[in-house]
Amino acid sequence: MMRETFAEALGLRTQDVLDNCTRCGRCFEVCPMTAPAGIADRKSADVVGGVLDIIRDGAGAPESVRWAQVCSGSGSCIPACPEAVNPRFMLALARVAMQRRASAEEQHKKGSIAFSNMGRGVRVLSRMQLPAEVLRRFRSEGLAQTAPEVVFYTGCNVLKTPHIVLLALDILEALGVSYRVMGGPGDCCGVLQFRTGDLEASGRVAYRTTDRFAATGAGKVLAWCPTCAIQIGENVLPGRVSARGYDLEAFAVYLASRLDRLLPLMRHPVNKRVGLHEHPGLAGVCESVVTILKSIPGLEYVELAQPQVGYMCNTLQPLPAFKREVHQGILEAAAEAKVDALAGVYHACHRELCSHEKDWPFEVVNFLELIGASLGIQREDSFKRLKKMQDADAILADVLDLVEKHGLALEEVRAVIERDLLGEQPLPLKSAREVRDSASAPG
Repeated sequence: MMRETFAEALGLRTQDVLDNCTRCGRCFEVCPMTAPAGIADRKSADVVGGVLDIIRDGAGAPESVRWAQVCSGSGSCIPACPEAVNPRFMLALARVAMQRRASAEEQHKKGSIAFSNMGRGVRVLSRMQLPAEVLRRFRSEGLAQTAPEVVFYTGCNVLKTPHIVLLALDILEALGVSYRVMGGPGDCCGVLQFRTGDLEASGRVAYRTTDRFAATGAGKVLAWCPTCAIQIGENVLPGRVSARGYDLEAFAVYLASRLDRLLPLMRHPVNKRVGLHEHPGLAGVCESVVTILKSIPGLEYVELAQPQVGYMCNTLQPLPAFKREVHQGILEAAAEAKVDALAGVYHACHRELCSHEKDWPFEVVNFLELIGASLGIQREDSFKRLKKMQDADAILADVLDLVEKHGLALEEVRAVIERDLLGEQPLPLKSAREVRDSASAPG
Protein backbone atom coordinates (compact mmCIF):
# COMPACT_ATOMS: atom_id res chain seq x y z
CA MET A 1 0.00 0.00 0.00
CA MET A 2 1.45 3.34 -1.01
CA ARG A 3 1.94 5.96 1.66
CA GLU A 4 0.47 9.40 1.26
CA THR A 5 2.84 12.05 0.02
CA PHE A 6 3.66 14.97 2.28
CA ALA A 7 1.49 17.25 0.14
CA GLU A 8 -1.45 14.86 0.47
CA ALA A 9 -1.03 14.52 4.23
CA LEU A 10 -0.77 18.30 4.52
CA GLY A 11 -3.91 18.68 2.43
CA LEU A 12 -5.93 16.52 4.83
CA ARG A 13 -4.67 18.47 7.83
CA THR A 14 -5.38 21.74 6.03
CA GLN A 15 -9.00 20.72 5.63
CA ASP A 16 -9.17 19.96 9.36
CA VAL A 17 -8.01 23.52 10.10
CA LEU A 18 -10.59 24.98 7.73
CA ASP A 19 -13.34 22.80 9.22
CA ASN A 20 -12.55 23.48 12.88
CA CYS A 21 -11.48 27.13 13.05
CA THR A 22 -14.45 29.24 14.21
CA ARG A 23 -12.71 32.62 13.57
CA CYS A 24 -13.08 33.52 17.25
CA GLY A 25 -9.87 35.56 16.97
CA ARG A 26 -8.31 34.48 20.27
CA CYS A 27 -5.05 33.54 18.52
CA PHE A 28 -4.72 37.01 17.03
CA GLU A 29 -5.57 38.69 20.32
CA VAL A 30 -2.76 36.96 22.25
CA CYS A 31 -0.15 37.19 19.48
CA PRO A 32 2.86 39.28 20.59
CA MET A 33 3.73 40.26 17.01
CA THR A 34 0.60 42.23 16.08
CA ALA A 35 1.70 45.44 17.82
CA PRO A 36 5.24 45.45 16.34
CA ALA A 37 3.66 44.77 12.93
CA GLY A 38 1.22 47.65 13.31
CA ILE A 39 -1.97 45.57 13.03
CA ALA A 40 -3.02 45.17 16.67
CA ASP A 41 -6.06 47.42 16.17
CA ARG A 42 -7.58 45.26 13.42
CA LYS A 43 -10.67 43.17 14.08
CA SER A 44 -9.37 39.76 15.10
CA ALA A 45 -12.16 37.71 13.51
CA ASP A 46 -11.64 39.46 10.17
CA VAL A 47 -7.88 38.90 10.23
CA VAL A 48 -8.29 35.19 11.01
CA GLY A 49 -10.94 34.92 8.31
CA GLY A 50 -8.49 36.44 5.85
CA VAL A 51 -5.87 33.84 6.80
CA LEU A 52 -8.37 31.06 6.07
CA ASP A 53 -9.08 32.73 2.73
CA ILE A 54 -5.35 32.62 1.91
CA ILE A 55 -5.23 28.93 2.78
CA ARG A 56 -8.12 28.38 0.36
CA ASP A 57 -5.99 30.07 -2.33
CA GLY A 58 -7.71 33.42 -1.98
CA ALA A 59 -5.94 36.77 -1.76
CA GLY A 60 -6.69 37.46 1.90
CA ALA A 61 -6.87 40.93 3.44
CA PRO A 62 -3.57 42.88 3.65
CA GLU A 63 -3.52 42.61 7.46
CA SER A 64 -4.01 38.83 7.20
CA VAL A 65 -1.07 38.57 4.82
CA ARG A 66 0.96 40.75 7.16
CA TRP A 67 0.11 38.63 10.19
CA ALA A 68 1.16 35.43 8.46
CA GLN A 69 4.41 37.01 7.30
CA VAL A 70 5.47 38.32 10.72
CA CYS A 71 4.57 35.21 12.74
CA SER A 72 7.65 34.44 14.85
CA GLY A 73 6.40 31.14 16.20
CA SER A 74 6.05 32.32 19.79
CA GLY A 75 3.39 29.69 20.39
CA SER A 76 1.21 31.77 22.72
CA CYS A 77 -1.66 31.21 20.29
CA ILE A 78 -1.67 27.41 20.70
CA PRO A 79 -3.16 27.11 24.21
CA ALA A 80 -5.44 30.07 23.49
CA CYS A 81 -7.43 28.26 20.79
CA PRO A 82 -10.70 26.85 22.21
CA GLU A 83 -11.07 24.47 19.25
CA ALA A 84 -7.59 22.88 19.59
CA VAL A 85 -6.57 24.22 16.18
CA ASN A 86 -2.85 24.96 16.11
CA PRO A 87 -2.78 28.59 14.90
CA ARG A 88 1.00 28.49 14.41
CA PHE A 89 0.48 25.63 11.95
CA MET A 90 -2.44 27.55 10.40
CA LEU A 91 -0.18 30.54 9.71
CA ALA A 92 2.50 28.24 8.30
CA LEU A 93 -0.10 26.88 5.88
CA ALA A 94 -0.96 30.44 4.85
CA ARG A 95 2.68 31.24 4.10
CA VAL A 96 3.02 28.05 2.08
CA ALA A 97 -0.13 28.93 0.14
CA MET A 98 1.33 32.34 -0.72
CA GLN A 99 4.59 30.77 -1.89
CA ARG A 100 2.76 28.23 -4.04
CA ARG A 101 1.38 31.02 -6.20
CA ALA A 102 4.79 30.96 -7.89
CA SER A 103 5.56 28.30 -10.46
CA ALA A 104 6.78 24.90 -9.31
CA GLU A 105 10.11 25.69 -10.98
CA GLU A 106 10.45 28.92 -8.99
CA GLN A 107 9.52 27.20 -5.72
CA HIS A 108 12.13 24.52 -6.31
CA LYS A 109 14.78 27.03 -7.35
CA LYS A 110 14.30 29.19 -4.25
CA GLY A 111 14.36 26.15 -1.97
CA SER A 112 17.49 24.78 -3.63
CA ILE A 113 19.32 28.11 -3.32
CA ALA A 114 18.39 28.40 0.36
CA PHE A 115 19.50 24.82 1.03
CA SER A 116 22.77 25.31 -0.86
CA ASN A 117 23.60 28.52 1.02
CA MET A 118 22.84 26.89 4.35
CA GLY A 119 24.92 23.82 3.53
CA ARG A 120 27.88 25.95 2.43
CA GLY A 121 27.78 27.99 5.62
CA VAL A 122 27.58 24.89 7.82
CA ARG A 123 30.36 23.08 5.97
CA VAL A 124 32.80 25.99 5.90
CA LEU A 125 32.21 27.45 9.36
CA SER A 126 32.42 24.08 11.10
CA ARG A 127 35.68 23.28 9.30
CA MET A 128 37.11 26.71 10.11
CA GLN A 129 36.82 25.79 13.78
CA LEU A 130 37.46 22.06 14.18
CA PRO A 131 39.82 19.43 12.75
CA ALA A 132 38.41 16.41 10.92
CA GLU A 133 38.83 14.00 13.83
CA VAL A 134 36.64 16.15 16.09
CA LEU A 135 34.02 16.76 13.39
CA ARG A 136 33.63 12.99 13.12
CA ARG A 137 31.80 13.07 16.45
CA PHE A 138 28.92 14.71 14.62
CA ARG A 139 28.43 11.73 12.30
CA SER A 140 27.14 8.32 13.34
CA GLU A 141 27.93 6.13 10.37
CA GLY A 142 25.70 3.09 9.83
CA LEU A 143 23.43 1.59 12.48
CA ALA A 144 24.69 0.40 15.85
CA GLN A 145 24.11 -3.27 16.69
CA THR A 146 22.07 -2.21 19.70
CA ALA A 147 19.56 0.60 19.70
CA PRO A 148 20.77 3.77 21.45
CA GLU A 149 18.67 5.33 24.19
CA VAL A 150 18.37 8.57 22.24
CA VAL A 151 19.13 10.21 18.94
CA PHE A 152 20.69 13.63 19.41
CA TYR A 153 19.36 15.57 16.43
CA THR A 154 21.50 18.61 15.81
CA GLY A 155 19.56 20.08 12.92
CA CYS A 156 21.84 21.95 10.55
CA ASN A 157 22.81 25.48 11.57
CA VAL A 158 24.00 24.70 15.11
CA LEU A 159 27.06 23.16 13.44
CA LYS A 160 28.17 26.74 12.72
CA THR A 161 28.74 27.02 16.48
CA PRO A 162 30.11 23.50 17.04
CA HIS A 163 31.16 24.01 20.67
CA ILE A 164 27.44 23.85 21.55
CA VAL A 165 27.09 20.41 19.95
CA LEU A 166 30.26 19.13 21.60
CA LEU A 167 29.01 20.26 25.01
CA ALA A 168 25.65 18.55 24.46
CA LEU A 169 27.41 15.28 23.62
CA ASP A 170 29.79 15.68 26.56
CA ILE A 171 26.81 16.08 28.89
CA LEU A 172 25.07 13.00 27.48
CA GLU A 173 28.26 11.01 28.02
CA ALA A 174 28.62 12.31 31.56
CA LEU A 175 25.06 11.11 32.21
CA GLY A 176 25.93 7.70 30.77
CA VAL A 177 23.29 7.99 28.03
CA SER A 178 23.90 6.01 24.85
CA TYR A 179 23.22 8.14 21.81
CA ARG A 180 23.49 8.43 18.08
CA VAL A 181 24.11 11.79 16.41
CA MET A 182 22.09 12.79 13.38
CA GLY A 183 21.90 16.13 11.65
CA GLY A 184 23.52 18.40 9.12
CA PRO A 185 22.33 18.89 5.54
CA GLY A 186 22.23 15.11 5.03
CA ASP A 187 19.56 14.77 7.73
CA CYS A 188 17.63 17.99 7.14
CA CYS A 189 14.09 18.63 8.39
CA GLY A 190 12.97 20.02 5.02
CA VAL A 191 11.97 23.41 6.36
CA LEU A 192 13.82 25.44 3.72
CA GLN A 193 11.89 23.77 0.90
CA PHE A 194 8.68 23.98 2.95
CA ARG A 195 9.09 27.74 3.26
CA THR A 196 9.31 28.15 -0.51
CA GLY A 197 6.25 25.95 -1.14
CA ASP A 198 8.22 23.06 -2.67
CA LEU A 199 6.28 20.36 -0.82
CA GLU A 200 7.61 17.54 -2.97
CA ALA A 201 11.23 18.25 -2.05
CA SER A 202 10.35 19.14 1.55
CA GLY A 203 8.50 15.87 2.05
CA ARG A 204 11.25 13.82 0.43
CA VAL A 205 13.90 15.36 2.70
CA ALA A 206 11.80 15.27 5.88
CA TYR A 207 10.44 11.75 5.40
CA ARG A 208 13.92 10.42 4.75
CA THR A 209 15.15 11.96 8.00
CA THR A 210 12.22 10.81 10.12
CA ASP A 211 12.49 7.29 8.67
CA ARG A 212 16.17 7.28 9.64
CA PHE A 213 15.20 8.28 13.18
CA ALA A 214 12.89 5.27 13.37
CA ALA A 215 15.56 2.94 11.93
CA THR A 216 17.88 3.62 14.89
CA GLY A 217 15.47 1.96 17.30
CA ALA A 218 15.90 4.82 19.78
CA GLY A 219 12.91 5.62 21.97
CA LYS A 220 13.57 9.36 21.93
CA VAL A 221 14.82 11.89 19.42
CA LEU A 222 16.28 14.89 21.23
CA ALA A 223 15.92 17.96 19.03
CA TRP A 224 18.37 20.78 19.59
CA CYS A 225 17.01 23.21 17.00
CA PRO A 226 13.54 24.71 17.59
CA THR A 227 13.03 25.21 13.84
CA CYS A 228 13.54 21.48 13.29
CA ALA A 229 11.41 20.57 16.30
CA ILE A 230 8.48 22.63 14.99
CA GLN A 231 8.93 21.54 11.38
CA ILE A 232 9.08 17.84 12.27
CA GLY A 233 6.79 17.91 15.31
CA GLU A 234 4.02 20.11 13.87
CA ASN A 235 4.32 20.03 10.09
CA VAL A 236 5.63 16.54 9.29
CA LEU A 237 5.02 13.85 11.93
CA PRO A 238 1.30 14.48 12.59
CA GLY A 239 0.62 13.28 9.05
CA ARG A 240 2.75 10.13 9.52
CA VAL A 241 1.66 8.75 12.88
CA SER A 242 1.91 5.14 11.69
CA ALA A 243 5.58 5.58 10.73
CA ARG A 244 6.62 6.93 14.11
CA GLY A 245 8.32 4.76 16.75
CA TYR A 246 9.85 7.41 18.98
CA ASP A 247 9.08 10.53 21.00
CA LEU A 248 10.41 13.90 19.85
CA GLU A 249 11.62 16.03 22.77
CA ALA A 250 13.59 19.24 23.13
CA PHE A 251 17.09 18.63 24.48
CA ALA A 252 16.74 21.13 27.32
CA VAL A 253 13.49 19.53 28.48
CA TYR A 254 15.18 16.12 28.46
CA LEU A 255 18.10 17.45 30.53
CA ALA A 256 15.75 18.92 33.12
CA SER A 257 13.94 15.58 33.36
CA ARG A 258 17.31 13.97 34.19
CA LEU A 259 18.26 16.62 36.75
CA ASP A 260 18.45 14.06 39.55
CA ARG A 261 21.26 12.34 37.62
CA LEU A 262 22.89 15.60 36.59
CA LEU A 263 23.00 17.23 40.04
CA PRO A 264 25.65 14.92 41.61
CA LEU A 265 27.91 15.53 38.59
CA MET A 266 27.86 19.33 38.91
CA ARG A 267 30.65 19.52 41.50
CA HIS A 268 32.37 22.72 40.42
CA PRO A 269 30.89 26.04 41.60
CA VAL A 270 30.14 28.59 38.87
CA ASN A 271 30.28 31.84 40.82
CA LYS A 272 28.44 34.12 38.41
CA ARG A 273 25.30 36.22 38.20
CA VAL A 274 23.52 34.93 35.12
CA GLY A 275 20.55 36.22 33.13
CA LEU A 276 18.79 34.25 30.40
CA HIS A 277 17.88 35.42 26.90
CA GLU A 278 14.52 33.74 26.41
CA HIS A 279 12.25 32.65 23.58
CA PRO A 280 8.92 30.96 24.39
CA GLY A 281 8.34 29.09 21.12
CA LEU A 282 9.02 25.55 22.33
CA ALA A 283 6.92 24.79 25.38
CA GLY A 284 8.93 24.00 28.50
CA VAL A 285 12.38 24.84 27.14
CA CYS A 286 13.07 28.12 28.95
CA GLU A 287 11.49 26.80 32.14
CA SER A 288 13.78 23.76 31.93
CA VAL A 289 16.88 25.90 31.36
CA VAL A 290 16.01 28.12 34.33
CA THR A 291 15.54 25.06 36.55
CA ILE A 292 18.94 23.72 35.52
CA LEU A 293 20.72 27.06 35.93
CA LYS A 294 19.28 27.50 39.44
CA SER A 295 20.67 24.07 40.32
CA ILE A 296 24.27 24.88 39.37
CA PRO A 297 26.32 25.40 42.55
CA GLY A 298 27.47 28.98 43.04
CA LEU A 299 25.36 30.37 40.19
CA GLU A 300 22.97 33.23 40.97
CA TYR A 301 20.11 33.35 38.50
CA VAL A 302 18.72 36.82 37.69
CA GLU A 303 15.33 37.34 36.03
CA LEU A 304 15.59 39.76 33.10
CA ALA A 305 12.67 41.77 31.71
CA GLN A 306 12.23 40.98 28.01
CA PRO A 307 9.45 40.46 25.46
CA GLN A 308 8.24 36.90 25.03
CA VAL A 309 8.48 36.60 21.28
CA GLY A 310 9.67 34.07 18.72
CA TYR A 311 11.34 30.72 19.06
CA MET A 312 14.79 32.06 18.06
CA CYS A 313 16.10 35.49 17.20
CA ASN A 314 16.09 34.79 13.47
CA THR A 315 12.30 34.41 13.50
CA LEU A 316 12.08 38.18 14.09
CA GLN A 317 13.75 38.93 10.76
CA PRO A 318 10.55 40.13 9.01
CA LEU A 319 10.60 43.09 11.43
CA PRO A 320 14.28 44.13 11.51
CA ALA A 321 13.76 47.35 13.49
CA PHE A 322 11.80 45.47 16.15
CA LYS A 323 14.51 42.81 16.24
CA ARG A 324 17.15 45.46 16.93
CA GLU A 325 14.96 46.84 19.72
CA VAL A 326 14.71 43.37 21.27
CA HIS A 327 18.48 42.92 21.15
CA GLN A 328 19.15 46.38 22.55
CA GLY A 329 16.62 45.77 25.30
CA ILE A 330 18.08 42.45 26.46
CA LEU A 331 21.62 43.87 26.48
CA GLU A 332 20.50 46.87 28.51
CA ALA A 333 18.53 44.66 30.91
CA ALA A 334 21.57 42.44 31.46
CA ALA A 335 23.80 45.45 32.10
CA GLU A 336 21.28 47.02 34.50
CA ALA A 337 21.06 43.72 36.41
CA LYS A 338 24.88 43.65 36.63
CA VAL A 339 25.10 40.09 35.38
CA ASP A 340 28.44 38.42 34.75
CA ALA A 341 26.98 36.39 31.89
CA LEU A 342 24.04 36.65 29.52
CA ALA A 343 23.17 33.07 28.64
CA GLY A 344 21.27 32.14 25.51
CA VAL A 345 19.40 28.94 24.74
CA TYR A 346 19.78 28.63 20.97
CA HIS A 347 22.50 28.83 18.35
CA ALA A 348 20.97 31.50 16.07
CA CYS A 349 20.64 33.89 19.01
CA HIS A 350 24.25 33.19 19.98
CA ARG A 351 25.54 33.95 16.51
CA GLU A 352 23.75 37.31 16.50
CA LEU A 353 24.51 38.38 20.07
CA CYS A 354 27.94 36.96 20.97
CA SER A 355 30.03 39.76 19.43
CA HIS A 356 28.27 42.33 21.65
CA GLU A 357 30.51 40.98 24.39
CA LYS A 358 33.05 43.51 23.03
CA ASP A 359 30.87 46.42 24.14
CA TRP A 360 29.11 45.32 27.31
CA PRO A 361 30.38 44.44 30.83
CA PHE A 362 29.36 40.77 30.69
CA GLU A 363 30.10 37.67 28.63
CA VAL A 364 27.64 36.15 26.19
CA VAL A 365 27.46 32.36 26.47
CA ASN A 366 25.25 29.41 25.71
CA PHE A 367 23.65 27.85 28.79
CA LEU A 368 25.42 24.55 28.06
CA GLU A 369 28.73 26.30 28.74
CA LEU A 370 27.61 26.93 32.32
CA ILE A 371 26.54 23.32 32.80
CA GLY A 372 29.85 22.22 31.29
CA ALA A 373 31.82 24.46 33.66
CA SER A 374 30.06 22.89 36.63
CA LEU A 375 30.88 19.44 35.25
CA GLY A 376 34.51 20.44 34.73
CA ILE A 377 34.14 20.45 30.92
CA GLN A 378 35.22 23.31 28.69
CA ARG A 379 34.86 23.78 24.94
CA GLU A 380 36.28 26.86 23.24
CA ASP A 381 33.74 29.08 21.53
CA SER A 382 35.77 29.63 18.39
CA PHE A 383 32.85 31.24 16.60
CA LYS A 384 32.65 34.05 19.16
CA ARG A 385 36.42 34.50 19.24
CA LEU A 386 36.53 34.87 15.47
CA LYS A 387 33.48 37.11 15.23
CA LYS A 388 34.82 39.49 17.86
CA MET A 389 37.80 40.15 15.57
CA GLN A 390 35.42 42.03 13.21
CA ASP A 391 37.98 41.77 10.42
CA ALA A 392 37.72 39.27 7.56
CA ASP A 393 41.49 39.31 6.85
CA ALA A 394 42.35 38.65 10.50
CA ILE A 395 39.81 35.84 10.72
CA LEU A 396 41.09 34.22 7.54
CA ALA A 397 44.69 34.40 8.78
CA ASP A 398 43.66 32.84 12.10
CA VAL A 399 41.96 29.81 10.52
CA LEU A 400 44.31 29.31 7.58
CA ASP A 401 45.82 26.09 8.92
CA LEU A 402 42.42 24.41 9.25
CA VAL A 403 41.31 25.82 5.89
CA GLU A 404 44.30 24.20 4.23
CA LYS A 405 43.91 20.89 6.09
CA HIS A 406 40.26 20.65 5.01
CA GLY A 407 41.09 21.69 1.44
CA LEU A 408 38.70 24.63 1.47
CA ALA A 409 38.90 27.26 -1.27
CA LEU A 410 40.01 30.65 0.07
CA GLU A 411 37.43 32.57 -1.98
CA GLU A 412 34.63 30.42 -0.55
CA VAL A 413 35.90 30.82 3.01
CA ARG A 414 36.13 34.58 2.66
CA ALA A 415 32.59 34.73 1.25
CA VAL A 416 31.24 32.71 4.19
CA ILE A 417 33.15 34.88 6.69
CA GLU A 418 31.64 38.03 5.22
CA ARG A 419 28.10 36.68 4.83
CA ASP A 420 27.57 34.11 7.61
CA LEU A 421 29.98 35.32 10.29
CA LEU A 422 30.36 39.10 10.08
CA GLY A 423 27.25 39.78 8.02
CA GLU A 424 24.88 38.32 10.61
CA GLN A 425 24.84 41.35 12.93
CA PRO A 426 21.29 42.77 13.26
CA LEU A 427 22.24 45.32 15.93
CA PRO A 428 25.52 47.04 15.03
CA LEU A 429 28.27 46.96 17.62
CA LYS A 430 28.85 50.16 19.57
CA SER A 431 32.49 50.11 18.52
CA ALA A 432 31.50 49.76 14.85
CA ARG A 433 29.06 52.66 15.12
CA GLU A 434 31.71 54.84 16.76
CA VAL A 435 34.15 54.15 13.93
CA ARG A 436 31.45 54.91 11.35
CA ASP A 437 30.35 58.10 13.10
CA SER A 438 33.95 59.26 13.43
CA ALA A 439 34.59 58.67 9.73
CA SER A 440 31.49 60.66 8.74
CA ALA A 441 32.15 63.57 11.09
CA PRO A 442 33.11 66.87 9.41
CA GLY A 443 36.86 67.45 9.31
